[in-house]
This record gives sequence, structure tokens and C-alpha cells, in this order.
Amino acid sequence: MKSTKLRKLNTLSQSELKENLHYDPQTGIFIRKLSAANNKVKIGSVAGSPTVKGYLAMNINGTQYQAHRLAWLYVYGYMPTEFIDHKNGVRSDNRIDNLREADYQKNVHNQTRAHCSNKTGFLGVAFNKKLNKYGASITVDNKQRHLGVFCTPEEAHEAYLKAKRELHPFSTI
Repeated sequence: MKSTKLRKLNTLSQSELKENLHYDPQTGIFIRKLSAANNKVKIGSVAGSPTVKGYLAMNINGTQYQAHRLAWLYVYGYMPTEFIDHKNGVRSDNRIDNLREADYQKNVHNQTRAHCSNKTGFLGVAFNKKLNKYGASITVDNKQRHLGVFCTPEEAHEAYLKAKRELHPFSTI
């Protein structure tokens, strides 16, 4: 089943996409050109609904696609092989000038928020119990670099942001 779904994802053509949807590159919005067989989807309605992770997704011929990948296909004529990065970090903003191709590392470089498991709430910062201070670190080329220890999480985060601007060229922070 999974290989069939992957095959479908890779075989959607630009012309098939354009038969089903109209895309406005200025707004990033898709409009339906065809109604669904069940009549729940009407011609002229905005296509897409948010996923759990905040991306917009829509169904075409029984297969779900992420809107940012469809925007790329619609404008450039091919489905990206790796990631599409949202420059501004807003996962539902699918304006073509907000999208760019990225490999995994570049896509992660544009991360702007700490993971929910980060207890400090600051990207690049962890509390060091042994020292009773906040450590900052950054990953470059799959190697973690220690940036120092600081009295406050804000100071550690500032050190992280400075390093991020220098070491993560894909970052928009």
C-alpha cells in the first residue's frame, strides 16, 4: 500500500494538478476547479485543510498532498524530491516567494522555535544541572558545537542566535 501511495505522489503531473485546482502564487491559495463525486467539495471553494502539524493538505484523486509541494509543482512543473522550506516559518503560508527547496539540514537550519520537549523554551539552550547554568550549543554539519554557559536562558539564547546567523546560512532569524 505504501509503495502505491508513493508512486501516486510522484506521478501527479502539473497538467493534472491544473485540471483540478487553480493556484494563486501571490496569496498561496488553491481554488477547486472540479467538484468531488460526493458533492461535499464545490467548484470555486478554497482547497485544503490544516494538518496536525499546521501544514495545509488537500486530496486529489484520492491521494492527500501537502499544499506547499503542490504549489511547487504548479509553478515549476515538478514535484520536489526533498523538502520545501517555508522561509518565514509559517507552515500554512504557501505563497511561492515564501517557498524554497531544501535538503534536511537546510530545512532544520530554518527552525525558529524550540521543540516542545525543551524545558527552557529557548532554541539551542539547555539547563546544565551540574553547573546550575544554561548552556548554548548549535549543530553544524551533524556536529554539535558548544557555545558556552550563561547565567540566564536569554543570554544563552542570544549566543545561539548569533552563531545561527553565522553558521546556518539558510536561517531567516
